[in-house]
This record gives sequence, structure tokens and C-alpha cells, in this order.
Amino acid sequence: MEPGATLLNSTLQQTDASVSLLWTLTLVPLSGETPRKGPATMPLFGKSHKNPADIVRTLKENMAILVKQDKKTDKASEEVSKCLVAMKEILYGTGDKEPHTETVAQLAQELYNSGLLISLVENLQVIDFEGKKDVCQIFNNILRRQIGTRSPTVEYFSSHQEVLFVLQKGYETPGSALNCGIMLRECIRHEPLAKVVLHSEHFQDFFNYVEMETFDIASDAFATFKDLLTRHKVLVAEYLEQNYDAIFDQYEKLLHSENYVTKRQSLKLLGELLLDRHNFTVMTRYISKPENLKLMMNLLRDKSPNIQFEAFHVFKVFVANPNKTQPIIDILLKNQTKLIDFLSNFQKDRSDDEQFNDEKTYLVKQIRDLKKPAS
Repeated sequence: MEPGATLLNSTLQQTDASVSLLWTLTLVPLSGETPRKGPATMPLFGKSHKNPADIVRTLKENMAILVKQDKKTDKASEEVSKCLVAMKEILYGTGDKEPHTETVAQLAQELYNSGLLISLVENLQVIDFEGKKDVCQIFNNILRRQIGTRSPTVEYFSSHQEVLFVLQKGYETPGSALNCGIMLRECIRHEPLAKVVLHSEHFQDFFNYVEMETFDIASDAFATFKDLLTRHKVLVAEYLEQNYDAIFDQYEKLLHSENYVTKRQSLKLLGELLLDRHNFTVMTRYISKPENLKLMMNLLRDKSPNIQFEAFHVFKVFVANPNKTQPIIDILLKNQTKLIDFLSNFQKDRSDDEQFNDEKTYLVKQIRDLKKPAS
């Protein structure tokens, strides 16, 4: 829409009542003229003004043209853009005009009934750059919509779960990966939808997405991965307990990653998971395994100080555990002298970090106090 047309539309919106009144009155004739009447109504937006049903129908028709890649794609792309902007205006309002609740409800219902919300996600790659951003805003607004304590779109997606997996698979399409990530994280805010993703076979794909070569996509995928494992504490604790071997077998590969960012983020997240009280059972199991302790001891000597630091926060859980398994005690005793010397000189440049130095002192004492069993 041209800037002048936008200004005109805005003015017409503000003067709706007065315009309608004037145009329904009989116009006063000039001398010799036959009296004329104005039209009974005047569209606020001229020919471009459509109700939600019209917008959804027009958008669906033009999306079909874009998907088929017909000759009329330029015109269809323009129409798609107009429809998306019109939807945003309904959902977010325009200028100082607030959204109209009934119109928003009508638009939401049209999107559900037509399946257009899912279709937009499935075919996001054929929409232009600005249009992709509009789809994200429309999707997230509709998803947040509540009626009392109900979240209608969450209920809709719970029975149309394919949209969640289409969004997740979006990480495989560079042109729309980040847009899909934004929408998927919005879905994950809602526990019923997060549960669907966690308990699906597709969750394992995240271990590949966070290793992708494109930095922006890998980072975005990791942000979603982290949300899934930290947002809903009770749900995640139960999930990790039930799927411990499958998850941690995959997770260990991230700790060996050649990608520095992936390795560091994974190590940091592991520390957060183990120290979360909801994950006590998972933590107890993880820190009872000698191979996990050996891995952390190796990472303490990584060439990157940041990797060392994150490894320290996992290593300390093994040492501070008052109920160490015998294999863990054996490893610590076998390396007792070396560990005491190493920790005493570990990252001395962090002298201003009081908590870190207190923890380091505590670990040295714990290791020094370990006693070999009497023979």
C-alpha cells in the first residue's frame, strides 16, 4: 500500500462515524439539480478492505500459486504480502487503534478451519523476507491468544502435531531456519507442545542441528534445544529419567565436538542440568559413572580456558557428592596428588571470582581428605 493510501486509510478510520453519517444524508441540490443521495455505506479501506474470511481465502489461493511456481508468482507474492499485513493489522491494531476482539477471534477461527496456519509454516520458503517475518508475528500472536484460562491455538496444535515437526525440520532449510526457530520456541513455552516434541523420535535430530556448519542456524537450534531441556522442569526430569541412555549417549558426542561453540554450550548446559534440583535422580546416575568423571578430567585440561571453566562446574559435582561410588573414589585416589596440584594452580587469573576460588579450595580439601581403604 502506498504511503498516501495508508494516511488516507488512517484518517478514514478516525472519522468513520462522521463520514457514515454525512453520506447517508440527502445531499442539498444546487439550483436546477435533481436531489441525489450518497451511498448507504462507505468501505473504510476502499476495495482493499476485507474481512478475516476474505483475507484467509485470498491468502490461501495466492499461496497455492506461489507453491506451484506458476507464471503469476509476482502478482501472487504481492497479494500474499498484502494479506499478511492485513492480518497483522487485525491482530496488533494500527496506530492508536486497538485490535477488535471479535475480529481477532474470527481470524483465528478462519485460520484453524482452513488449515492455513500449518500451510504457511510448511511453505514458508516461498514467501519473501518481510513476509516470513510477518508469518512469525502472526503465528506467535495467535499462539499466545487466550480465552479465559484456555489457549485455543495450543489445543489446535495438540491435535495437529505435524506443525511442530515441520517447524523443527525447518532447521534443514537455510532460508527459513531462523524463522522456524522463533516459532518453535514460542510453541515450546507451552508445556503440552514441549512434551510432544520431547517425546517424539524427531527430538534426536537436535543433536545434528546443533552441529550444523552454519553458525547462526546451529546457535538458534541450540537455543531451542536448551529451552526444551530447561523450561518445564518436572516434565524434563521425568523425560531424562525415562530416556537416560538414549539422551546421554548422544549428549556425550556434543562434549567431543570439533565445534568450539557447540562443545562449550553443551558443557555449560550439562552443568545446569546436573545442578538443577529437579534432576537429582539424573545427576546421581551421571556422577556415578567413572567414564563421565574421566571425560571431565580430560576437559579440565582442554586448550580453551572457557572449556576448562565449564568442565570445572561439572567436575565439582563428582567431588562434592557425599555418596561417591567406589569406582569414582578409586579414580580420585589414583590421581589424588596430581589433582591437588592441578586445582591449586587452576585458572589463577580468576582471582576476583570469590565463589570460584571458594569452590576450588573446597574441592582440594575434599580430594585431600580421601583415604585409601585399609588393606
